[in-house]
Amino acid sequence: MRIAYLDCSSGISGNMILGAMIDSGLAIDDLKRQLEKLDLPGYKIKAYKVVRRHIAGTFVKVTTEDLGIERHLQDILEIIEDSSLSRGVKDNSGAAFRRLAHAEAGVHGLDVEDIHFHEVGATDAIVDVVGSMIGIETLGIEAVYSSAVHLGTGFVKCAHGMFPVPAPATLSLVKGVPTYGRDVEAELTTPTGAAILTTLATQYGKAPRMTIDSIGYGAGSRDLPIPNLLRISIGESSAGEGSLDEDRITVVEANIDDMNPELYDHVMRLLLDRGALDVFLTPIQMKRNRPAVKLSVLTRPGEVDRVFDVLFAETTTLGARFYDAARKKLIREIIQVDTRYGTVRVKLGKVGEAVRNVSPEYEDCRCLAQERDVPLKTVYDAAKRAATDALG
Repeated sequence: MRIAYLDCSSGISGNMILGAMIDSGLAIDDLKRQLEKLDLPGYKIKAYKVVRRHIAGTFVKVTTEDLGIERHLQDILEIIEDSSLSRGVKDNSGAAFRRLAHAEAGVHGLDVEDIHFHEVGATDAIVDVVGSMIGIETLGIEAVYSSAVHLGTGFVKCAHGMFPVPAPATLSLVKGVPTYGRDVEAELTTPTGAAILTTLATQYGKAPRMTIDSIGYGAGSRDLPIPNLLRISIGESSAGEGSLDEDRITVVEANIDDMNPELYDHVMRLLLDRGALDVFLTPIQMKRNRPAVKLSVLTRPGEVDRVFDVLFAETTTLGARFYDAARKKLIREIIQVDTRYGTVRVKLGKVGEAVRNVSPEYEDCRCLAQERDVPLKTVYDAAKRAATDALG
């Protein structure tokens, strides 16, 4: 599996991520061609080499025109959705902007729909966010890991005045993420950088076992007492035979005995759309022998508030509990196989290089079964056989 590790010892921002990707091999012309799929006028992007504390890196500069337009979250999501970018880039970009909007809304005490992005800032952020997701896809990165995140100290001048570092929105975004701040008086991690990082990264801490084949340095705009660079290492996971992937999640649970069961489908879909890793229902028996349901949500650390927003708005629960949990996972890899009914994505679960599970993607099989008017299990079995044959 192709993975990337981000060393955030000098923080992280949107243009630093782009710079690191370009420095590691992403062609800027390819990036520009992909960004042209957005209906987004009034910006230019260029990249050039700089040196930060004797280490060379790539600095990406996005210049924008102030067209006097204010964009709300929905406006930005429509720009992304109406483009011809891939489904994966759209979904990741939308998820990052939803994170950013929720964080800003919480800081300012507003509804998410009322948060607006001034034209200059919005354009800059769209290029940074969407460009980063394009880079992840173009470079073939399947999983992102990160070090603890350096936030910096001091104060930063924002549109609303002087704010402490980290900016309140940044601090909200990195809840549940290991962070630190040392003697550097500067804003090292920006809200946009934090939104991209927490959308992509699945684990924080030491570098995973990997065989590195490319390294890139994305430069920040200032010279600091430390090298102002984001380092990305890209390569193949080299987890050995018998090893498993590990990460931490947060589990949220609510016992509900008085809700119309027709509502659960809507609640589950909404939670998954907001970034939940999994949602499931368990039948239970509550006080006075009432049949009830335990609604369980698995989410990334730091995402609990979003889950509670949905639970309190959409269900009848008066409270829920949450706790952190460690989990071990098979290393996942996605391959595509051709069957007589069409192409199907197949998820492989691996221990090291040994395949332990072969699972065709349900939605691919369902669509093909509907198009070809054949039983779903027939397409599923054909995809599984094709994957097994391909693996030898």
